[in-house]
Amino acid sequence: QVQLVESGGGLVQPGGSLRLSCAASGIIFDFYVLGWYRQAPGKQRDLVAAIIRDGTTNYVDSVKGRFTVSRDGAKNALYLQMNNLKPEDTAVYYCYVKRSVGEYWGQGTQVTVSS
Repeated sequence: QVQLVESGGGLVQPGGSLRLSCAASGIIFDFYVLGWYRQAPGKQRDLVAAIIRDGTTNYVDSVKGRFTVSRDGAKNALYLQMNNLKPEDTAVYYCYVKRSVGEYWGQGTQVTVSS
């Protein structure tokens, strides 16, 4: 079983930065995808950034050049560095892991971008 716990969310002014962390317990080294999703009020949960097993990273167009996804295999952790934040980035951010045996989600962390 895999458990994911996000941290690092909060309130930030437009143009500011936050770094989200996702700590994983359990086996994730055999992942297919590690990713971050977000869900704004009244909207569906959408992919923001992901790391594919071959090392490829993918980003939704709206965050390209501003967000960076990374992982630390030794710490069993996933990160999302978010720079130049905009009000439209406000959402609950979820950590996601896909393995051959299942998919796993964290509980989410709130990111609010407002002046």
